[in-house]
Amino acid sequence: MSVTPIRLFGDPVLRTPAAPVVDFDAELRQLVADLTETMFEAGGAGLAAPQLGVGLRVFTWFVDGEVGHLVNPDVTPAGEETEEAPEGCLSIPGFRFDCRRHLHVAATGWNMHGEPVRIEGSHLLARAVQHETDHLDGVLFVDRLDDGARAAALAEIQQAEWAGMGAYTPVVKVSPH
Repeated sequence: MSVTPIRLFGDPVLRTPAAPVVDFDAELRQLVADLTETMFEAGGAGLAAPQLGVGLRVFTWFVDGEVGHLVNPDVTPAGEETEEAPEGCLSIPGFRFDCRRHLHVAATGWNMHGEPVRIEGSHLLARAVQHETDHLDGVLFVDRLDDGARAAALAEIQQAEWAGMGAYTPVVKVSPH
């Protein structure tokens, strides 16, 4: 396992939809390990593969003491209830903005060994699953804000000390998946 640098807002990989995983092999298990270790090191509730520069549909989460991962997730809201609460992102460090999310979700997918997985969650777990799945679709949580809040958030982000550092052209890991 290794802690890997997290891509920052402005890096094009964060806006690129990730490809489905097709090979459940040692390389995928290493990716899940790297995601988990990097998430812990950064103090996050979740981390998606594109945030490490890997364009695959994989994410990890750590909520309420539970660690997990999901490969090729399919997320469905459970009910109509939503919640607006502060949300942050390891790719937009130092910022939290109120974002509306479904309060309850069910998600299906696979674990790193290719076995089917189903999770159901509410509140923070539901938020983390939706947030990380958005990353796999090239969507950032600030995209979910209403127009006025998004404009204000983007203006704040542009003033960040790290602003513009995400736009570098790093070597993106290529995978046979």
